[in-house]
Amino acid sequence: MGWAAVTVALLAATPVFLTRGDVTPEAELRAEAEATWKALEARYVAEAGGAPGRAPGNLSLQRGEALLPSRNGQGRPGVVELRQGTPGVLDARLRVALRHELAHQLLWWACPASAEDRLFHEAFALSVSGELVEWREAPYQSLTSASVELARNPDVDTPRARRALARVLNEDSGFPKALTRRLKQCHDGARWTVPLSVDELVGVAVQAVASATVVLSRHSGEVLLAEGDIRTAMPYGSTLKPFVVAGSSEPPPVLAARAEVTEWLCGERLPGKVDVKTALLRSCNGYFLDWEGQGSAPRNFGPWGAVLAAVGLSSAPLDMADAIGLRSTLRLSPWGLAQAYRLLAEARPDLMAVLADNAARGTLSELPASKAYAGVATKTGTVRDADSRPRLGWIVAVDEDLVAVVARPGVMPRAFADEVPEVLAKVRKKRSGLEFARVQVLGLVPPGAIEARCRGSGFSLEDGSPRAIPEEFSKLEALVSKGAAVCLGSPWQVRFPDAPAGRDYAGIFTGSPPPPYKPPAGVPTSPKELKARRGSDFLFRTTRLQYTAGVVAAEDSALKGEARVALARVVAHNERHAGSRHPGRPVCDTTHCQAFLGTVRVQPEEERALHAPALRWREWLPFSQGGQEPWRETRPRGEVESLLGSGAASVRFADGRVHYLRTKREGGAVFDVSESRPCEWVRSALKLPACPRSAVFEDTQVVFEGRGQGHGEGLDVEAAKASGLNAERILERAYGSTSVRMPPLPLGEGGG
Repeated sequence: MGWAAVTVALLAATPVFLTRGDVTPEAELRAEAEATWKALEARYVAEAGGAPGRAPGNLSLQRGEALLPSRNGQGRPGVVELRQGTPGVLDARLRVALRHELAHQLLWWACPASAEDRLFHEAFALSVSGELVEWREAPYQSLTSASVELARNPDVDTPRARRALARVLNEDSGFPKALTRRLKQCHDGARWTVPLSVDELVGVAVQAVASATVVLSRHSGEVLLAEGDIRTAMPYGSTLKPFVVAGSSEPPPVLAARAEVTEWLCGERLPGKVDVKTALLRSCNGYFLDWEGQGSAPRNFGPWGAVLAAVGLSSAPLDMADAIGLRSTLRLSPWGLAQAYRLLAEARPDLMAVLADNAARGTLSELPASKAYAGVATKTGTVRDADSRPRLGWIVAVDEDLVAVVARPGVMPRAFADEVPEVLAKVRKKRSGLEFARVQVLGLVPPGAIEARCRGSGFSLEDGSPRAIPEEFSKLEALVSKGAAVCLGSPWQVRFPDAPAGRDYAGIFTGSPPPPYKPPAGVPTSPKELKARRGSDFLFRTTRLQYTAGVVAAEDSALKGEARVALARVVAHNERHAGSRHPGRPVCDTTHCQAFLGTVRVQPEEERALHAPALRWREWLPFSQGGQEPWRETRPRGEVESLLGSGAASVRFADGRVHYLRTKREGGAVFDVSESRPCEWVRSALKLPACPRSAVFEDTQVVFEGRGQGHGEGLDVEAAKASGLNAERILERAYGSTSVRMPPLPLGEGGG
């Protein structure tokens, strides 16, 4: 299709440009925007191979009120902000800024999958806005120094970084081939799992190897530490050998060692017969090559090939030498390697147990640092040049909570083995609450109504084998029917009818139907209460810190300071003491336990709370919103008497209980008996804001009056806010110097 024909075909796809008189002349500005948009969309169609299937929305063009001095424009989806030097004059700089910002708007519309890829966005905007001509006239900059600058600033948000990006783009006189490939990928609907890299953009290996360190949470998947260019794809050495083993559909063989073959030189005292455990720990290339020679080795890592491709493996291996890194033809970034090992650790704890022996009898044994690896599964890898000199060393380390990948150029793994335990300790010192927390989630929602999707790369595990899940929303029941569901590189997005926009859940889902629940005899129980006390079919695992932050946000998102620290300490404590809520099961996410509505941003108070020592109490600690706000509620008298008994009178509330008289008949005699029940039993059954202070019986109704909200036991959040005390004193005031036991709550809410 010619450019003229393309432009005519796209006239209907031009958005409506809205102005508000603060950038003038408005008519000329709108005309400039329309012409620019048509040219940009024509470029997109020519490179991507087709037009987007939906119409663009309206775009607002307005004056920028808070632009940095280095910027002439900025934007967000649907809005372009511009700097106008002289009113009524659309000078060259404003027009360039308009073209640049409209390029971003076009990608947000036509290629939403790339929204988080800043390098791709900036490379496209620079390529189509006409700015490259200006940058070509700047002082000379080497390609290597440009790539280093971009590695330091991957967000490309400084003039130096934009100059470096322009230098890379100017390496090719035409439209960058890497951008064409990415635009086609977007138009074809492929996943945007790996961001654009400098190497990909320039088409040459600018940085063949680089120092990098990345640490992930096994539970939430969040990146806890990133040093160096963790996204640079590099030769990976022997680090993928465990994936060859995991990909085998049959038990790996026991093979005879061949001492005369160089690839079988795997350390001293190698046994004559080598099993797969020894081959992994000794990193024996000869074992894997001979396994392939037998014809039973998996090709392309078996089902794990899809996982490695999803996290950025440059291409499928042609043979075993490619797969085990004996040839440095394939590449994978430290970030991608860490993501793959996170899934492998979840799927194959048996392999992690084998690799945990590496520091005792494998490639990291007999070193001063070997003892520091106790309980840590490790795999090393070395990339060598033609003279067998080390070009790049790798260590992957997996413990019960973390996945660490450390790459160092020019050295073998044993030379920097002492760094890895220090990295793990550094992360734990910096971030508290990294151990796991489990919670029953979404128990009030019909299981079949819950859908989830992974915006990164999602996999369901079936008998230790990964199965890629669809990119669109899927039934959560199906995803966890045979094992855990793991989302790499992104939180899960979960939706159901009452939350159509979805919630983020950074962690791992599994299926676990709870046992049947039978309510106490004679206790009125609503269908919702039955669901809450039954629990959920779905378990969710994340870090204790992420769980605690989610609960605090759900219970009182506006809480600040010492009161928030106190509540966070109680929440974290209760996650470990959920036996009174659901015996033998994790804590639930409703107010029967303590509310949890998914993953939120962790606040400093939660960090402080998880750094603090564990609370000394050994049981569930109740809390409620509390406060002194007065309230007045009425309930039908029949409903109250069905709860307390017919003829209930002289009702009073004291010491967390309701005391009353009830008329009783025995053998023709009529007399009053004194009764007492936990106040929470009444509050919950009658759906009152808090335990009442008074109850007045009228003809057809009962009037309750009280103050605050919640069951009134333990920590009163509103009182904590107003107290001015530190967290320790708040907790002492709430729970006393000795253990405080909350009365049994057959119907009551637990947390707040």
